[in-house]
Amino acid sequence: MKNIVWTILLLTLISACKEETTTFKKRTTPDLSTVKLKDTVVRFLWREMKYDSALYGTYNEIVLNKSYIKTMTDVERAAIGYIATFVGNDCWWKNDEPNEEYTNLECKIITALALGCQCSAEHLGFLRKSFATDIEVLKTLENSNCPRIPNTATVQNTFDEIQLEITGNVITVNYKTKGTNFRAQESWNASEKKVFKVLDNERGLVLQNNSEN
Repeated sequence: MKNIVWTILLLTLISACKEETTTFKKRTTPDLSTVKLKDTVVRFLWREMKYDSALYGTYNEIVLNKSYIKTMTDVERAAIGYIATFVGNDCWWKNDEPNEEYTNLECKIITALALGCQCSAEHLGFLRKSFATDIEVLKTLENSNCPRIPNTATVQNTFDEIQLEITGNVITVNYKTKGTNFRAQESWNASEKKVFKVLDNERGLVLQNNSEN
């Protein structure tokens, strides 16, 4: 019975990745010259139960705040994009199989932010440009061997919730994640927070902290 339950869960993860996303117009480099942040608290991501007629059942799906995405500045995109780089968000291979470079993995958040595919030159180039003065972030982006984990992986993690708060030139992102080991039939949860500061003269972002609650 447990094997059946975990098989259904795996199928729902695959189905969820096909959900249509809202994207920016294609833009390969961040425009940091027109940053105008407004103080706000906004829910960027949450989960809802959806019905799948093919599976004759419901599944838990990532939902993005499309209205907010349309108004995001490039520094907000960079903050969320950086976090999403290292947490699964309904990722699956374009054309259903990886290319030779493994640079055709489409992920829900990365796609919605118009950053191309996971670990592509467009994706990492945008983040490196945005964090050009933050040596530690650049090292992470360089040395992390950018994760390419589809939603069928045996061990993976994903988002349950993302909330973003802007106060002055500080962007605070609180988020909840859950991890799953399908083979061991184990799961776990975590709450984390990252605080980003927008530099003077709109020169990009720096990561001020990296904490787990």
